[in-house]
Amino acid sequence: MTPISIAFLPLTDSAVLVAAREKGFAVEQDIDLKLVRSTSWATLRDRLVYGQVQAAHMLAPLAIAVTLGLSQHAASLAAPFKLNVNGNALTMSTAFAAALDPDLARRIADPVAAAHDFAAAIGLHFRKPIIGVVHRLSSHSLMLRYWLAYAGVDPDRDVALRVLPPSLMVEALRAGEIDGFIAGAPWASVAAAEGIGEMVAAGARIWQRGVEKVLAFRTPWMEAEAALVDRLLVALSRAAAWCDEPANHEELAAILAGTAYVAQPAELILPALTGHIIPRFGEPPITVSDWLLFHREAAAFPWRSQALWIYSQFVRWKMVEPSAKAERRAADVFRSDIYRRALGKAGVPMPGASMKLEGALDAPRAVGSHKAALTLGPDRFFDGRVFDPHHVEAYLADLTAR
Repeated sequence: MTPISIAFLPLTDSAVLVAAREKGFAVEQDIDLKLVRSTSWATLRDRLVYGQVQAAHMLAPLAIAVTLGLSQHAASLAAPFKLNVNGNALTMSTAFAAALDPDLARRIADPVAAAHDFAAAIGLHFRKPIIGVVHRLSSHSLMLRYWLAYAGVDPDRDVALRVLPPSLMVEALRAGEIDGFIAGAPWASVAAAEGIGEMVAAGARIWQRGVEKVLAFRTPWMEAEAALVDRLLVALSRAAAWCDEPANHEELAAILAGTAYVAQPAELILPALTGHIIPRFGEPPITVSDWLLFHREAAAFPWRSQALWIYSQFVRWKMVEPSAKAERRAADVFRSDIYRRALGKAGVPMPGASMKLEGALDAPRAVGSHKAALTLGPDRFFDGRVFDPHHVEAYLADLTAR
């Protein structure tokens, strides 16, 4: 078998990689999959860039940032497969949340009202709120900025964003070092179970089907190992389908709970998989059926338009100087061509296009697909905006004007 090492962080959305190893999907493709547990996104990034691993479970914006030279070590990265969509949540301390609407279901379901509520609560807090983010160039951070700015909150002035590894968020909240955090599962559930935090907003309601983690390669390695990459993507696609099957969720949670992976109780991992979320200690669960997706609705397909939305937010927050070259390089990180090459022969349903209007679908819609029928789920932004990847400059001008 061919060995492949993939770096990952202990998060529920590493599930596809874990299932590929533990359920034999990698072995079926003659791959000896080794998963290398990392403690922070910076460490994981370095392991990939310096060739200690062949691939990584990576924040989608970080893959683009490394390619654009925005992160510490510049390198050309490629992401031909998304490992999940949705999955993160904003959790605030019980002290801060006391100033918010106490109706948790309404709070999660209505991010517009929650954003304005949050803005008002800032002035009532005893200090400028300190919010933990897993990386300044993460999907979580970009969604938080987008949500706060809608309500007139300047994320660089009105709150303090502090970078912490996901696994340290709950400890920092317990110690009072931060007032809240936005991170992937299971950490919001852990904070709620300990009674020290409660969920304020869900990524799945800020941007439905918002891009989260990708499988990232160094581009030269990926191109030199085309046949191996194709086999790996077939294994991951089959693992993703297994992960999305409700009948497998309890087994998956138990596997992820192991010390080699997430190392948290299965009962705190399961909610993100089932969509039955307990946002505050002692409360009944609320249901968000699309809290975390791995396979259905072409969740793994790397839409180039989503890479360009990430680029647009880099420009918006002055993380990169806008240019045609940077825009093209950002789009090129999401390699839908490799996805088509690897999975087209396997009969995996996939879109006929590689870009779409992001935020335009408010209901499931059947779309043109290769090989089999495909329905895409709603992908709305909470504020109703639509992102046209062919007109990034106009989109940014409209954001500034309002």
